[in-house]
Amino acid sequence: MQKKEILQSIPAVNDFLAAPEAGLLIEKYSRKEFLKVLREELNKIRSQIINSRGEIQKDEFDYSSLNIKIIINNLAEKLKLESNVGIKKAINATGVIIHTNLGRSVLAKEALNKVMEVSENYSTLELDLKSGQRGYRSKKVKKIFKDLTGAESAVVVNNNAAAVMLILTALMRDKEVVISRGEMVEIGGSFRIPEVMENSGAILKEVGSTNRVYVKDYLNAVSEKTGAFIKVHPSNYRIEGFTHSVKTSELVRVAKKNNLPVIEDLGSGIIFNLSEYGLPDEPTVKERIEAGIDILTFSGDKLLGGPQAGIIVGRKKYLNQIESHPMMRALRVDKMTLAALEETLNLYYNFDEAVKKIPTLKMITEKPENVKSKAQQLLNKIKKVEGLKIELVKTEARVGGGAFPVSTFDSYGLAVETGTKDIENLVSKLRTSKNSVIARIQADRAIFDLKTVRSIQLDQLAASINKAVSEVF
Repeated sequence: MQKKEILQSIPAVNDFLAAPEAGLLIEKYSRKEFLKVLREELNKIRSQIINSRGEIQKDEFDYSSLNIKIIINNLAEKLKLESNVGIKKAINATGVIIHTNLGRSVLAKEALNKVMEVSENYSTLELDLKSGQRGYRSKKVKKIFKDLTGAESAVVVNNNAAAVMLILTALMRDKEVVISRGEMVEIGGSFRIPEVMENSGAILKEVGSTNRVYVKDYLNAVSEKTGAFIKVHPSNYRIEGFTHSVKTSELVRVAKKNNLPVIEDLGSGIIFNLSEYGLPDEPTVKERIEAGIDILTFSGDKLLGGPQAGIIVGRKKYLNQIESHPMMRALRVDKMTLAALEETLNLYYNFDEAVKKIPTLKMITEKPENVKSKAQQLLNKIKKVEGLKIELVKTEARVGGGAFPVSTFDSYGLAVETGTKDIENLVSKLRTSKNSVIARIQADRAIFDLKTVRSIQLDQLAASINKAVSEVF
């Protein structure tokens, strides 16, 4: 009987609508959203009462949980969280430069300006200005890739997985594609190279073992059904120790003797060598083309520093077949992607300029002392609060995005300790704030790595931290 009385004590919807606090939430989020969340909350309260074991004694029930103001405060938090769902800007204080969850590469201003230009106006996307007839949308991008990589041709699709899928569908359907077992990788989002290959209609032919593969393994796999050899760059992992792999030059030599093309998924893709900035030596796209790779794929939004795209470069006879395949229309990129990619690539004609203007390259090449200076500036902007401990610390930043998985940079940041307060609460408040701040927790401390924070973001970051601290303490 007591449950029924308690259920009858739950305020009616109209009682909530009459509260001044409800009016503010309705004005901010809409009446429809307010009522949806309110009914969910009331149903949750009813279920908890009904499903509780045994009878609830009236004098044992905490009636404050049915207080209109308390419930509305809970609704305010839920509405705030729901309004944060979707894409919004964030400050990356993780120290991971190409952070997949945070949108990978940040575009250069030149690319952003070009996107705005072609988005708010009509554009010459598929118009040949000289003839006045229909033109080819990727003509400029194709030319730049040919200039920068030495490839005979280039094709752009919406991401690198699509690039691999299109190549195999267009060229290798019902043919065997020979791949080393050590290169059958899984990339972000649980996409596996073997599954991509099999769904393309190509027949997967594994050779070697996980850690060792030889030229003879590829040779022994060749038959009248063989369509190509494929290499997949292990960009997001490393196998070390008792290993052996086949050099690209060796694989190309054997493939040519058997009149087979060599396909390589280079993953992140580098246009210029970055070893002088403390990173391991990685093959550039141009070096792979010069080594004789027939068809090469890589991403546009990783080390290239551009928009999401899958880039295919290589020999014209193969790329013409790829480009004329019906699937190409389904995978092609739009005007905004092309505009951003064009302007990003234009910067590569002068690598010194590219390093200064493409944010991904600028962060990779930024000197540790500059990062330390930003960390000190941020420290000076944060208000001192009793119980809060903040210190400038040396950190390790990473490239991310599957590039240089075992390499780190010397970096600097702030380590924040909240004493008896829950550090996750502080990090959560920053993450869900109006200007989302993404940090990492390490040894019960919040680490704000300044490698991935731009100078123009310091005031906003400091304000967000100060606000979150005031709510926690």
